[in-house]
Amino acid sequence: AMLLLQGAQMLQMLEKSLRKSLPTSLKVYGTVFHMNQGNPFRLKALVDQWPDFNTVVIRPQEQEMTDDLDHYTNTYHIYSKDLKNCEEFLGLPEVINWKQHLQIQSSQNSLNEVIQKLTATKSFKVKQSQNILYMPIEIIKELAPSLLDVKNLSLPDGKPKAIDQEMFQLSSLDPSHAALVNKFWYFGGNERSQRFIERCIWRLPSVCLLGPEGTPVSWSLMDQTGELRMAGTRLEYRAHGLITYTIFSHCQVLTKLGFPFYSHVHKSNKAMQKMSRTLNHISLPCNWNQWNCVPL
Repeated sequence: AMLLLQGAQMLQMLEKSLRKSLPTSLKVYGTVFHMNQGNPFRLKALVDQWPDFNTVVIRPQEQEMTDDLDHYTNTYHIYSKDLKNCEEFLGLPEVINWKQHLQIQSSQNSLNEVIQKLTATKSFKVKQSQNILYMPIEIIKELAPSLLDVKNLSLPDGKPKAIDQEMFQLSSLDPSHAALVNKFWYFGGNERSQRFIERCIWRLPSVCLLGPEGTPVSWSLMDQTGELRMAGTRLEYRAHGLITYTIFSHCQVLTKLGFPFYSHVHKSNKAMQKMSRTLNHISLPCNWNQWNCVPL
């Protein structure tokens, strides 16, 4: 069986319930949080039963998923308490459209087994990406204090180095900047990813530093799950601490709005791992997972 959760009350109950399962429910919790803040990406929540659900899937409305090759739009966020139930639920055609190129995201490492089995039976090629998840210590204190241990409590002040404010001006991104962001985004670099970035800029708060010529030299923006997903600095401006300053400024904006947020960093990207620690972002015990699924 599949149930569509409708109405503010149900979605608020879902958010509360997912909060109890952090950090493994993080990707879905963050998405549901933003659905309760006006649902800027027009997503919907499906569960196997209610209120004691086993599996929850957040996905776009069918009318948004018109391009079968656009896995940036055709993205499903999943959290499950029961992997056997999860496999059955994800196999339902009304839960996942298995005719399209699609992405599945979850902060639950154990889903890999389920997704590998399903994609094999559905004749899909699947590529898993797994990265380190980071969350600011202030948000951990509020949402999941049990994750804090003593070594995390003797931290630096979490502030970036000052920048030359004559040369760089703090601003927010404009949709016309999407091509620049797309060029530097590890998961981007194509026409569909650029459209996705434009949506994120239109609908969610972003921050950038404008250089002397009035174009962004460093930027940070979030996606529909509340993740700081795309940050970068133009090559000629690197190693000046600009990205640290930009991300710190973005975090301040989101904190003022009361948004929980987090980020992921590639396991080999030592510079961004160091920057996360500088800003008092703590690595979580679960990972950031994405499965890119393509029909054979």
